[in-house]
Amino acid sequence: VVTIVFGLGVVWPWKGSSATVDFATAFLVEKSLSVDNLFVFLMIFEYFKVPEAHTQRVLKWGILTALLLRGVMIGLGVAVVTRFRPVLLLFALILIVSSYKMLQPEEDSDLADNPVMKIARRLVKATDNYDGDRFFTRERGVRRATPMLVVLVCIELSDVVFAIDSIPAVVGITQDPFIVYTSNAFALLALRSLYVLLSKSVQHLHYLRHAVALILGFVGVKMTLEFFHMHLSSGASLSVIAACLTGGVVASLQRNRRLA
Repeated sequence: VVTIVFGLGVVWPWKGSSATVDFATAFLVEKSLSVDNLFVFLMIFEYFKVPEAHTQRVLKWGILTALLLRGVMIGLGVAVVTRFRPVLLLFALILIVSSYKMLQPEEDSDLADNPVMKIARRLVKATDNYDGDRFFTRERGVRRATPMLVVLVCIELSDVVFAIDSIPAVVGITQDPFIVYTSNAFALLALRSLYVLLSKSVQHLHYLRHAVALILGFVGVKMTLEFFHMHLSSGASLSVIAACLTGGVVASLQRNRRLA
């Protein structure tokens, strides 16, 4: 609701109707990509056996710091695309490759072997036990990190990894820094509530991942066309992305009915 109010009350009067459609499209892209983030968050919380009562605190701090990191990365990404237009093709390639990988069958892997997890453990030497929802505790008079801080570092590092996909995707919709950042910000701010929903219903949305993969592929193709001066309208982009998401949800629900 707040996102809609911001789009109609701020973006529309200031930037115009076309920018408002871009804002809505970019928000949908970011929101759909954040589903993949949340799959990783679920794995991290399960791996570290984070008490459910404490997950919201980690998400809150993770989202706040992600807003700062995204601001820096978006500023750099837009500046590079503006000055060096061929970077559009590199971004498009990243998205198309990511789309292909997401369409492949998922492989079971041990989270302990994940590079992000290894980096986090090197950065933070933590105790083995939780101390409520605290990030730091005292052990024999020495201040030490708790596993909660390791979880937070993992969340942050995974967000940086996912930004490699999400920022090129939004730049493929618009190169207006204000629209790019605010669409990212509103998508990130709603992650906490989306996590609660997804953690309860993730097993019922089998085809949502496929829909997100199609969106990435579509934006990658759109960026390639724009590099060759073939522009697709904001309305058409929004329609395709909304259709992909709706199709993924409907197909998942139909699959559940067949299996019931």
